[in-house]
Amino acid sequence: EYLFFDCSAESPAGRRNICYDGPGQMERERKGVYPAGNAIDVAAAMGIEVLTEELYRQLQKLGAFDTKTSSWIVTPAAIRERGGGIFADRRYDHVFVYHNGASSFYSARGFRGVLKV
Repeated sequence: EYLFFDCSAESPAGRRNICYDGPGQMERERKGVYPAGNAIDVAAAMGIEVLTEELYRQLQKLGAFDTKTSSWIVTPAAIRERGGGIFADRRYDHVFVYHNGASSFYSARGFRGVLKV
């Protein structure tokens, strides 16, 4: 199996301002706030998968990515069931993994993908 990572220096600009998943996006839209989409559905439409924490850490061994942005990563079901989402970035030459509400979205947060062949 070959893995092709999304290796742009920062989380791609066209995939920012998005929630983690469809339910998170719907939660925002019910409040009259409209994100640009959600990471899970956009990745699926592109034919790729959102990176897991393990794959994100592997990517970071190849270079310094997300030093000014952050990226949603696959969230464990137990966290998602409580409304949470997981994202990661690189600051101070260290990879950090954080939590936020899955409905949150920011201009500097997108997602990174992997294509498995």
